[in-house]
Amino acid sequence: MTTRKTLTLDDIANALYGAGLPAPLGERVVVDCVIDSRTAARGSLFFALRGERTDGHLYVYAAFERGAVAAVAQEGALELAPGTLAVSPQGKLFSAGSADAPSGEALRPPVVFLTRDSLAALQTLGARWRAALPVETVGITGSIGKSTTKETVANVLATRYVTLRSEGNLNNEIGLPLTLLRLRGNHERAVLEMGMYAVGEITQLVGWARPRIGVVTNVGPVHLERLGSIERIAEAKSELPRGLPPAEDGGVAILNRDDPLVWSMAGTTRARVFSYGLNPQADLWADEIESGGLEGIKFWLHHGKERYHAHLPLLGRHSVHTALRSAAVGLMAGLSWDEIMRGLQDARGQLRLMVVPGLRDTTIIDDTYNASPDSTLAALNLLRDIANSSHRAVAVLGDMFELGSYEEAGHRLVGGRAAQVVDKLVTVGPRARWIAEEALASGMSPTNVHPVAGNTDAIGILQGMIRPGDIVLVKGSRAAAMESIVDALSREGGRGAGAKQA
Repeated sequence: MTTRKTLTLDDIANALYGAGLPAPLGERVVVDCVIDSRTAARGSLFFALRGERTDGHLYVYAAFERGAVAAVAQEGALELAPGTLAVSPQGKLFSAGSADAPSGEALRPPVVFLTRDSLAALQTLGARWRAALPVETVGITGSIGKSTTKETVANVLATRYVTLRSEGNLNNEIGLPLTLLRLRGNHERAVLEMGMYAVGEITQLVGWARPRIGVVTNVGPVHLERLGSIERIAEAKSELPRGLPPAEDGGVAILNRDDPLVWSMAGTTRARVFSYGLNPQADLWADEIESGGLEGIKFWLHHGKERYHAHLPLLGRHSVHTALRSAAVGLMAGLSWDEIMRGLQDARGQLRLMVVPGLRDTTIIDDTYNASPDSTLAALNLLRDIANSSHRAVAVLGDMFELGSYEEAGHRLVGGRAAQVVDKLVTVGPRARWIAEEALASGMSPTNVHPVAGNTDAIGILQGMIRPGDIVLVKGSRAAAMESIVDALSREGGRGAGAKQA
């Protein structure tokens, strides 16, 4: 039984300054933590962060107007209005514009916690709050599949434990501390996605979150432009298993046996290594995989001498690895197979891919969140499974970014596969033209390949091309903003109308 505990202004002061606040000020409860004043509400704590486009210090008082109970700001970056209650970087409580120490009725929120660095304060507070709670955390990293794995793992753990999951893409030096500050004393497990742009960042996230279990999905050329080589990407991802506690303290590294770069991380960790994959040498493996398109996937799970049949509402053969990772976490967390299977049946929260009804009785596979060569190949395979021999498969593929030296080769790899599985291909953007070129070189008819410069041109071609029964995949990097194509092709004129999440 865990003890219920809520975050208070006293907790914040102690974490930032090593000293609390006088009552009743310190007893005020923080309901949530935000970095956008527009999302502030009664009881919020607002962090004023300086970004590339704006400065959060401009919106501190807007957050107060919406009900925020306090703000964390950088000393010298905020002009305090007279009478504002504030705490100096030295931990001294004062009222702006007054020489007297505040007392009595003056001890009322909102209050501004002044620090030397607002972002560092957010990170310190998140780490110390997490350390104060008995929750066990699971960290998940990898080039693709992090978010879907995070959601599925959380669904599995939630069958027994009160579980917190990181929201959306809150997986970096800002998002992860914000997630940690959502923890409360009744949480028993937390599932945290860990992203990175450079070597050393995951080490930092692990230090704050202190996971007992770490999952690595795969290593691919995502962020190759920043890191320079696939080996450097693997090095960055290996920081998760390397940072886990040793096996004797309960640390478990769950590694993909099918990915050589991930499997090599077994030699970098002190934690117990538990492997998963399609390789029968893995601790948990799968075979006899069948994709039923929109009806999900079927396969057999093997763990030691145990064998289980699974029929899950996950789309595409690649989803077997998602199920294996999630089942592995469940086993390492002490769950029964009944609990694991029940969690895997829950498709809640898997938001990255949606199936929506399209114009003229078409079906749109909306996979516009992001794209890499590996994830696009998986999406093309899913398109083929859903379309099978009864429907035309139409792929609308956009530019893939941050591939570095792999940029042309990655796009051409996708083009070769597209030629094998689609009936109509529309490519959008200058990089995606390589997809079209390779599809043509692989034997696809020029009448079925349409390279265009932008989304508007793609919409014009597609509106004249699609016909009843077509299955249309739309996929590209986030910067390509291809959701506008989905909007134009959707029957209800908007993303998510009648959507089936996957």
